[in-house]
Amino acid sequence: MTDRMGSVRWAFRCSSWLPSRSEWLFAARCIQPEEKERIGQFLFAKDAKSAMAGRLLLRRFVCEKMRVPWSQIHLERSPRGKPVLAAPMEDSRRWSFNISHQGDFAVLAAEQGLQVGVDIMKTCLPGSSSVSEFFRIMTRQFTPHEWAVIQSAGSETQQLAVFYRHWALKESFIKAIGTGLGFNLQRVEFHLPTEALTPGRALRRTRMHLDEEEEGDWLFEESLLDEDHHVAVALGPAVAPELLPLHLPPPENFTVLSFSDLIAAASPLTEEDSAYWEDFKRKADAPTRQSDSL
Repeated sequence: MTDRMGSVRWAFRCSSWLPSRSEWLFAARCIQPEEKERIGQFLFAKDAKSAMAGRLLLRRFVCEKMRVPWSQIHLERSPRGKPVLAAPMEDSRRWSFNISHQGDFAVLAAEQGLQVGVDIMKTCLPGSSSVSEFFRIMTRQFTPHEWAVIQSAGSETQQLAVFYRHWALKESFIKAIGTGLGFNLQRVEFHLPTEALTPGRALRRTRMHLDEEEEGDWLFEESLLDEDHHVAVALGPAVAPELLPLHLPPPENFTVLSFSDLIAAASPLTEEDSAYWEDFKRKADAPTRQSDSL
């Protein structure tokens, strides 16, 4: 792994994971019973796989980086829905972590000493409306400056890519502060660098304005997992300043993990439930859309 000390960027390609019976049942045994039940309620296999990958990413992170034995990890949600470690040990309080899954990937970002939020968005055509109608519906989510940048991007495909880039940035900030629904997204405005975003190279040059003032306490890392998947990581004010280096090292790319990586340190928490596999096999892969990708 190439993670720098105190910083983790992991991704898992859910779309290419076609779990065998033994893989799916083992994964289900290695997460908390209430998580297993919630994942089982998804109508589509795509969503169930993404949620399962997200839980395994979280548990691997807590086990490997926080040094909590897999069988002793208990994850909860904060009052605002952010995953947190129940009864954290003193050292673990200094870590902030967050996950996101959308499109073909699940991602995890974690940082020691800083608040963190992560969001991934896949560039895809709106399912039942034109791009112009989609943008009209979303008008209130972006500032006039942001719309000017989006609509000057070129073709509709390029405009959508810039749209989802802005959306990932906004969501990463919302997830870092844990506000959730109800936050007025027009309060935050992003100013992109002139440098192009390309796969394989992470940037940390985007600036955020909050209530029309440039916000110096926040950093934003952006990367493309592939041509279609934007990832934004929000890094907020220090929660443990003593852990931070004088200068943050350059941002790193996400490391794509295999299923074997996800379960390398896993230990079963419950008995095998063969009906869980039968239920999974009955799920349709994903809802049908008029337009699913570009």
